[in-house]
Amino acid sequence: MTARFSFAIHATDGRARTGTITMKRGEIRTPAFMPVGTAATVKAMKPGDVRASGADIILGNTYHLMLRPGAERVDRLGGLHGFMGWDRPILTDSGGYQVMSLAELTKRSEDGVAFKSHLDGTRHLLSPERSIEIQRLLGSNIVMAFDELVPTTSTREVQAAAMERSMRWARRSRDAFNAGGQHAEDNAIFGIQQGALDEGFRKSSADALIDIGFDGYAIGGLAVGEGQEAMFGCLDFAPGQLPASKPRYLMGVGKPTDIVGAVERGVDMFDCVLPTRSGRTGQAFTRQGPINIRNARFAEDQGPLDPACGCPVCATWSRAYLHHLVRAGEILGAMLMTEHNIWFYQQMMADLRAAIGEGRLTAFADDFRARYAGGQ
Repeated sequence: MTARFSFAIHATDGRARTGTITMKRGEIRTPAFMPVGTAATVKAMKPGDVRASGADIILGNTYHLMLRPGAERVDRLGGLHGFMGWDRPILTDSGGYQVMSLAELTKRSEDGVAFKSHLDGTRHLLSPERSIEIQRLLGSNIVMAFDELVPTTSTREVQAAAMERSMRWARRSRDAFNAGGQHAEDNAIFGIQQGALDEGFRKSSADALIDIGFDGYAIGGLAVGEGQEAMFGCLDFAPGQLPASKPRYLMGVGKPTDIVGAVERGVDMFDCVLPTRSGRTGQAFTRQGPINIRNARFAEDQGPLDPACGCPVCATWSRAYLHHLVRAGEILGAMLMTEHNIWFYQQMMADLRAAIGEGRLTAFADDFRARYAGGQ
């Protein structure tokens, strides 16, 4: 019988690790990149094509799904997996970040966050208990604790207060998850470390989460405008404050060089809207850096997006054709550009796993950065 949740580390190279998370819905190879399926869809992609790219797990969004079509409706329709046609693991975020960034007229209290929907102005209260309930109704396999996010530019007092409240909410989230009956017996919950860029705050947060006990641990509150240097400065200590035997998930990251640098610092899991959002706006990721396919220089370029890429898009269509589709506003343009980008990210993760397993991560990472910065 498959374990509810287990994490095996197969090899290490410096602080980097490669391993496997095993769940009832399938195995997740780490380091892993999770394509973002905000509203029960990885935008412009069919689930089978997401899986074909190498993705073992995708992310769904509590805030968006609670507002439309509604968690209770998804539950009545058989849960998120059947609803969207993805049969492998799904991680759902808690909704906290979106409440802070998207909702109108938010009011924070110890109970949770009261807000007005950005869609229709209806009023809601998202509490730790309600967030966990929504994730359970969705059928989430990795549930995220509900936390309070504040900008890294906030005062120390604000950062400390938000971190401490997040730890109280983490305890309530864990208790609510444990009360979930069969869902809790079959699935997992991760806690989220907060504390902005402060090493002491991060340590206090990590200690509180470890005391509660989670299946995995996320590093939250980064990639919110602080810049790569500051983020890496935090990642020089934050992952090491979390248990080495559990997965470490850096939320909302990121650019390819962000991911490579974070893997070097001991992070196992990532998610970001960048490959899908960029695909819809005409940006392709390549091993020589990103390109804007809308540029006139690609109008008669018969080469593939990335000559080193093995994706179906690069095997079939030219830059000239993709340039035409994107400039013409054709839906197929967004689909093909997104598919290539998702493949690029998954191949990068496969390359990172192989490099760690073979003890050559530093050489791989240095070469990746040099080529990526080289431009076209």
